[in-house]
Amino acid sequence: MTPLEFVAGPEHEGQRLDRFLVSVLESHSRSQIQKLIVDGLVTLGTRAAKANSVLREGERVEVQLPAPTPSAVAGEALPIDVLYQDADVAVIDKPAGMVVHPGAGHPSGTLVNALLHHMDDLSGIGGELRPGIVHRLDRGTSGVMVVAKHDAAHQELARQFHDREVEKEYIALVWGVVHAGRRIDAAIGRDAADRMKMSARAKHARHAVTRITRAMPLPGLTLCQVAIQTGRTHQIRVHLSAIGHPIVGDSVYGGVHRRVPGDIRAVQRLERPFLHAARLVFHHPVDRRRMEFIAPLPADLQGVLDELVEKTNN
Repeated sequence: MTPLEFVAGPEHEGQRLDRFLVSVLESHSRSQIQKLIVDGLVTLGTRAAKANSVLREGERVEVQLPAPTPSAVAGEALPIDVLYQDADVAVIDKPAGMVVHPGAGHPSGTLVNALLHHMDDLSGIGGELRPGIVHRLDRGTSGVMVVAKHDAAHQELARQFHDREVEKEYIALVWGVVHAGRRIDAAIGRDAADRMKMSARAKHARHAVTRITRAMPLPGLTLCQVAIQTGRTHQIRVHLSAIGHPIVGDSVYGGVHRRVPGDIRAVQRLERPFLHAARLVFHHPVDRRRMEFIAPLPADLQGVLDELVEKTNN
C-alpha cells in the first residue's frame, strides 16, 4: 500500500507529531495515531518517529495505514437518507441527534451502525469503530457527508480534505447582525477549563478559517451561509461564538437565550443548534468527476425559519 505523505508547513513548526497527524487525518483519533506511531507505521524524515517528536518546517511525514479489518460493530436498522452510492463512495444526509461513530457513551445507535446495516460493501478502513468515515459532523448537526467504501477511496478523499479541495457549506442561524464577507481566522484547540469544549483562545490550537458567504437579516438574527476551509471540531460554533454571534440553540457556546421577543419566539422550539451541512463538493476518488450534493434544511429547522420569515413579513 502506498503510504500517505504530508509536509509540515510553517504553521506546524514546533508542533507535536501526534497532534499534527490528528489534524491531517480527520478520520483517526489521537489514540489511533499514537498506535500507528508505536507500531512503526509513521516515518518522520530521517528521525525516529515518536508521538512527542517536535516537527520542523518542511519535514516530510509518511504514514502507512494498516489494511482494512472487518468491523466488529453491529449493523442496526436505523433510518438514514442515502443521497448517492456506488462501489467506491456513499453520500448520506445525516440526521441531527445521531453520533457519527461508536465511542464512550454511545456504543450503538450511530451512523456507523446504520451504514453497516444498509451497505454490505463497507470496508473497515479508518478502524473497526469508524469504517469508511472520512470526516465528521457534530451530533447536533444535520447534513451531507461522504463515506469511503474501500481503502483507495478513503486515502484519496482524505487527501482532498487535507489539501482543502473539498467545498463545505453550512446554513446557520445566529444571534445579532452578521454581514456577508466576514472572515474569521482564529486557531482552535481544546478548552483548558472544560475539556468537552473547544476554544479560539486555547494554548494548543490548530489553524482554522470560517467565511460568511451570504447573510439574510431577520429581527435580532441573521441566517448565514457559511463556508469552511478547515474542519476543526466545533469550528463554526466556536468561531461564531468568538465574534459575539453564537448559533441559535447552541447551549454549549452561548446560543440559548431564555427570554426572546415575541416575533422570534419560534427559536425556543429548537432542541439543537440551528446548523446544517447544506452542500458538499468533491471529486470522485476513482474517476475524478466533480460531484456536488445538496441537503435541504430538515423539518425542525425549516419550520422555525418559516415562522421567523412569516413574522418578519407581517
